[in-house]
Formats: sequence, C-alpha cells, structure tokens
Amino acid sequence: MDYDFSFYLFVATIVTGIVWGGYLLYLKSKGEIFSEENEPVLVEYARSFFPVVLIVLVLRSFIAEPFRIPSGSMMPTLLVGDFILVNKFTYGIRLPVINKKILEINKPERGDIFVFRYPKDPTVDYIKRIIGLPGDKIEYHDKRLTVNGEAITEVSLGAYQGVGQGADMTGSEEFHENLTGIEHSILIRNGAPTVEFSYQVPEGQYFAMGDNRDNSNDSRYWGTVPEANLVGKAFFIWMNWDLQNTGIGFNRIGTILK
Repeated sequence: MDYDFSFYLFVATIVTGIVWGGYLLYLKSKGEIFSEENEPVLVEYARSFFPVVLIVLVLRSFIAEPFRIPSGSMMPTLLVGDFILVNKFTYGIRLPVINKKILEINKPERGDIFVFRYPKDPTVDYIKRIIGLPGDKIEYHDKRLTVNGEAITEVSLGAYQGVGQGADMTGSEEFHENLTGIEHSILIRNGAPTVEFSYQVPEGQYFAMGDNRDNSNDSRYWGTVPEANLVGKAFFIWMNWDLQNTGIGFNRIGTILK
C-alpha cells in the first residue's frame, strides 16, 4: 500500500469519527445528555475536525483534486507553477487509499491530459497527455508522431518565448498539433536527441507523452500506464504562481485545459 496524503486523510477521518462517536455512545450508556461545556478536550477537537476532514476526503477522492505543476514537461499547455484541478470521477469511481474501482463511468480518450501514478514509483504523480489507447500502434520518427498509420498534422507557429521557470525553453519551435481531432500546442527543440520507436499499446494500458516533446520523461522511456494507475483528467487551471515571472499569473487563472 502507498502511504500518501489520501491515506493520512482517511486515517484522520476514522480516528476523529471513532473518538467523537465513541464519546456519544459512552454518554448514551450513562443516560447523560451531550454538553459542549463538559466534553473533554480530545473529544472537542475530534468533533470539530471530523466533518472537515470527512468533507475534504470525499471531495479529493470522488470529485476533484488539486495538483501543482512542478516541471516543464507539458509546456506550452501547462507551465511550471500552474495549479490545476483534476476530475476524479470521469474515469470511474475509485475507493480512496486502496484505489479499487467500484463504478465504471468513462474510458480515457486520446488527447486527454491526465494524472496518473508513475508506474516505476506509484507514490509519485505524473501528468501527461494520452497519445495511445489500448490496441493503438504508436510510431515516432524524426520527431514526428504517427498513430495507427496516420501521420499527426503539425503546423509551425514559430519560435517559442518562455517565461519564468520555463524561460530555458525559449527558442524551441512551437507547433499546432491535431491529434486525431484534439488540437493543442507542442514544443520541439531542434537538435535535441530523440527516441525512435514503433510500439503497440497493450490492452489495459495507455501511452503517455508530454507536450514538451524533447523535455519529458514519458512512455517513450519507461513504458505504458496501467489502467489501475489512473488518477483523473485535468480540466482547469485555478492559479499560477511563479516567482521567477510575475508571481501570480493572472492570465493563467481560469484556463480550461484541452
């Protein structure tokens, strides 16, 4: 089992619930009525924190979870310092901590920006874009992507101007990519080494790549993402904070991801 924040939040919910509920049962067995004036300090804290941690646990586990972007692997779509929201139910309802799916809702789609548990270290969350679905044939040659024999259309937008912690990507070439109907921007750093491959995505697996194609640790290097590792679909930027730029990036707030 991976002991992450969800685990400790779950434990906090159970402990505060047991303390508060146990005290109420104790009073009932004595025939006494609950009074805030006479409750022990431990019970007071448990009563105060239980509804808070319960609500946070439910929201993070089943509705939406916040994440902060720590690297430039998804530039120019996501910048270092972006704070995003991830839809936790779009790929199905999972129980917290054990991550067992109990309700199937939607399947991931090609082009989705998704958060997942890094297969080589499930305690670490990664964010990439889904390039290949189960059964897809993915090819990457001379920095050009092909999906199921269809060359993905790329239109150059010229040189990219990075800002803040992403300034080192200045001079990379920005392209408008049409990933079988999903349109977004990518970065290519001419002259940078690349991985050439042809790969068939196994069943129950997803092929992930970063939009910053020459600066992304993704499926090209460590393989595919198992369905069990899915966390959710990123859909919204609610804050941007980069001290190497302007601090709060007001122009990023409210951006819908696609």
